[in-house]
Amino acid sequence: MVVVSYSGKEINAKLVYYGMGLSGKTTNLEAIYETVPETSRGKMVSMKTQSDRTLFFDLLPLDLGEVLGFKTRFLLYTVPGQVFYNATRKLVLKGADAIVFVADSERGKMDENKESLSNLRANLAEYKVNLDDLPWVIQYNKRDLPDVYTLEELERELNPQKVPCMEAVATQGKGVMETFQIVSKMLLERVTRDLKRQTGGSRSAASAAPAPAASPSTVMPNPVPPPPVPVAAQAATAGSRPSRFPAPEAPAPARAPRPEPPAPAPTPAPAWNGGGSEQSFSREMAIPRPSPTPAPERYSEAPAPSAAANEMVVPVRLPRGTKMREISIRIVIENEEAA
Repeated sequence: MVVVSYSGKEINAKLVYYGMGLSGKTTNLEAIYETVPETSRGKMVSMKTQSDRTLFFDLLPLDLGEVLGFKTRFLLYTVPGQVFYNATRKLVLKGADAIVFVADSERGKMDENKESLSNLRANLAEYKVNLDDLPWVIQYNKRDLPDVYTLEELERELNPQKVPCMEAVATQGKGVMETFQIVSKMLLERVTRDLKRQTGGSRSAASAAPAPAASPSTVMPNPVPPPPVPVAAQAATAGSRPSRFPAPEAPAPARAPRPEPPAPAPTPAPAWNGGGSEQSFSREMAIPRPSPTPAPERYSEAPAPSAAANEMVVPVRLPRGTKMREISIRIVIENEEAA
C-alpha cells in the first residue's frame, strides 16, 4: 500500500516488475536508471549470477516531483523469474502498489508467460489482493527478435481484461520509459484521488467539530485583591462588582455621632502557615485610627496595664464568623525625653 507521511510531506509507492525468467525485467530498470537524471534517482542494487539472472530483486528509488504538496518517491523492484524462487517472488510482491508485467514476445514462450501471469495472481491472492484492483500494465518485450508473436496473439492470450499495454525493446531503451510513464500516471492518479478524499474528510470533520471552550484565564477576573476602598465607594460600586467578590456587609448603626471606621477590604482566603492541631492564620487588616468617643460594645474589655509605665496592651476580639481565633495589638508610646 502507498505510504503517506504527513509530517514529512512524502509519498512512498512500490512498483514491481513481474514476469518469467529472462523476459527483460532487470533490463527495464537499467534503462530507466540510465535515462533519469542523477538528482532523481537513488542507488541501484542488483544481484545476479553468471547467467545474468536476478536472484533476489533490484531496487531503484525515483523522485517524481510533488503531488498536492507531497514529495513522491517510487521504489522499483523486480522479482526472480525462476520458478524455484517463488518464495522470494512472493516476499518482494508484498505491499506492491502497481505492477508491470513483462512478457517475452518470442515464439514458444507463451506458456511460460501465461504461467508467470497466473503465478502473479496467485501470489497476490495470498495477500488478499486482486490484480485487477491495482494499477498494472503489460509490456510486450523483445519486439526486435525475428520470430515473435503478433500483437493480436499476445493480447488475446495475455490481456483479456484489456489493460494498457506497450511494445518494447528493453535492450535499446525503446518503450521502457513509456511503460513506466503509463503505470506511474495510473498510480499517481489513484494516490491523488485518495489524498483528496482524506484531506477533504479531515477538513469537513474539523469544520463540524464544536469550537473549543474559552480558556478560564481569559474570562475569570484577576484574583489579586484590590486595595482598601472606603465604605461609601464600596456601596456605590457594589452593583458592578464581579460575582466572586460579594459586596461588604452594611456597617452597624453608630451609637454616637462619630464617623464609622472603614470596613476592611475583601481579602483572599487565609493562608495556612503550619501544621498540627492548632491552626494559625495570618491576615492583613486595616486598623482604624482611634476615635475620641468610646469604643463600640465589641471592644468592651478594658485595657490591661502592663508592667512598664509607658506600655499598654489592648486585646482585640474579632466579630463572630471570623475564622481567626484572636489578634493582640501592642501599642508602645515612647517619651521623647526618655528617648
